Amino acid sequence: MQKVWTATELEYAFLFTLRKVNSINPEGFKAFFSNMPIDPYIKGNYRSRRLSRFTASGNQLIKLPHGYLFQTKEYNPLVGDVKREFAELDDALIELDIFRNLVLAFSDSCKLHPEAEIGVHQIRTICSPDNLGNPAPEGIHQDGTDFIGIFSVDRDNIEGAETHLYTAKKEKPVFSKILNPGELLLVNDHDFLHFTTPIKPQTEAQGSRDVFVLTSPSLLSE
Repeated sequence: MQKVWTATELEYAFLFTLRKVNSINPEGFKAFFSNMPIDPYIKGNYRSRRLSRFTASGNQLIKLPHGYLFQTKEYNPLVGDVKREFAELDDALIELDIFRNLVLAFSDSCKLHPEAEIGVHQIRTICSPDNLGNPAPEGIHQDGTDFIGIFSVDRDNIEGAETHLYTAKKEKPVFSKILNPGELLLVNDHDFLHFTTPIKPQTEAQGSRDVFVLTSPSLLSE
């Protein structure tokens, strides 16, 4: 079982921060979001997902064995207490310098220990004129990890997907922003809940939102 640090142990850390990662051109990621496997755990077939886990040692990534994702219902009332298994990230994607730069930017910003596991979720949410896409079907929530990073890759023909951070569910958000391609939002999961509003297309065609969500610990188990 991976260790999730207590709030006291994380006092040194940031609460949340938004940064532009200049070493990453998100255009290089776009091709890898086509023809992704549908997330079978969410009804509606509007979300596609891949998931892998890594450690970052120096300037190198080490890919860890395949595992399943597990969260309790305390953190995920929609699909909590379910062992969820997803396809691994494409090997060609993992070999990209911009992918390595993304994971290292997350690790460096969060001051992670070299042995800390990092989960990288590759997620596409789609919408159509008849159906909204919901990037956060579980509602306002925490993930049950230490740190979260949301990196925006692409917004194609959509409105919405405004990311909110809260100190409590019944409070107004302390942060609200549409994440533009190339922006990385880093969040201390102990101190904030997060949510992203649904998406709808701007025109009478399909729309999509592509992101990487990084977590540490990875929440993956053998």
